[in-house]
Amino acid sequence: MKQIAVVGVGYVGLVTAACFADLGNKVIALDIDEGRIARLKRGEMPIYEPGLEELVRRNVHAGRLAFTTSYREALDGTEFAFIAVGTPEGVDGEADLRYVEAAAKTIAETMREPLIVINKSTVPVGTGDWVSNIIRQHQREEVPFSVVSCPEFLREGSAISDFMNPHRVVLGSTDKDAAEKVAQLHLPLRAPIIVTDLRTAEMIKYASNAFLATKISFINEIANICEALGANVEEVAVGMGYDPRIGPLFLKAGLGYGGSCFPKDVKALAHMAKEKGRHPQLLHAVMEINADRRKMVVERVTELLGGSLEGKTIGMLGLAFKPNTDDMRESPAIDIAAGLQEGGATVRAYDPIAMENARAIMPGVNMCSDPYALATDSDALIIVTDWNEFKQLDLERIRGLMREPVVFDGRNIYDPAVMCRLGFRYRSIGRDDTCDCDQPAEEEA
Repeated sequence: MKQIAVVGVGYVGLVTAACFADLGNKVIALDIDEGRIARLKRGEMPIYEPGLEELVRRNVHAGRLAFTTSYREALDGTEFAFIAVGTPEGVDGEADLRYVEAAAKTIAETMREPLIVINKSTVPVGTGDWVSNIIRQHQREEVPFSVVSCPEFLREGSAISDFMNPHRVVLGSTDKDAAEKVAQLHLPLRAPIIVTDLRTAEMIKYASNAFLATKISFINEIANICEALGANVEEVAVGMGYDPRIGPLFLKAGLGYGGSCFPKDVKALAHMAKEKGRHPQLLHAVMEINADRRKMVVERVTELLGGSLEGKTIGMLGLAFKPNTDDMRESPAIDIAAGLQEGGATVRAYDPIAMENARAIMPGVNMCSDPYALATDSDALIIVTDWNEFKQLDLERIRGLMREPVVFDGRNIYDPAVMCRLGFRYRSIGRDDTCDCDQPAEEEA
């Protein structure tokens, strides 16, 4: 059993702490937010992540996981300290490292015994060296330490599975012994472990996220071309995905990427390139295509409603940037709602999990109790998030409740032929779904 401190109890920190505890380690998770720590001590989760609440409670009950606001308590007897604080987007797209800096300073001022400090936060290339300098400068007494980069590759909605079953573990350090000790922590995961230098490890994270974002923007660009030429982007993606050089993942056309990672990481990588005199043309194209997806939705819905949104009521099914999370960061729903409102529409929404978070950042959007309340007297519905429950809706009932049977399916969850048969004016992404049915839906025999 190793003793581990995790600084920061957001998505990455809390999952990291709970999973290392479940592997049999003693873990103390620290955060300076007293309210958040108090809620965790009461067993209340600050975020929604499937399976996380049960995992945390099990390990707290077993005595392997504890929470604190005290660096002294967290570092007492600790061999490993993970920094897993937020790195939000700065003014020019750069990563804001103020929380990393504060954590490194306080660790330096508090540590009294040898420590391996592990950067788990997504940080710009060169941050490992910077953190080393901060610790060295702020130590009250000279205590041996090493810095290791261990970037996270967790997807919201499946973070626990991703931690416990990683495709690889990436470690970077100038201290081979420290990297080996961190590798030993990860051995129970039975995953390939890549050990490299600090800067290369940091770059692997950014390059990975930028590549996945590129795949998403690429298939959305192909979807636009498919619509113009009469091809089906879903079948195109399947045909592409069988090629092992391409693979099927992240080739689902839709409303683009969002969340806490891809948007800020692509911007940060482009910023780093620009700072060094490079011109990251591909990264800029990826971001532009992604931004255009949100504008496209407003344009398509306006067309479906005869060229004007004025006085219309539009319902959005889904708010979170993806299913199985309550995360609203960079969600397409935010820009789509704003665009609809600018056009004169009244916007309402429903999401199984994210409405509480959405209220704080979308005060002009009316939140509904369920999809059927959302549909009642709506002039159009937009599928924004592909929650499974939306695939099981009673579509005949939905059509009967709507003022106008208009659906824009931003996630391609419905069959165009079925929607046409039910009497909807329906559009989706990159498919031949022309269906302007004005006739009543077919009645059951």
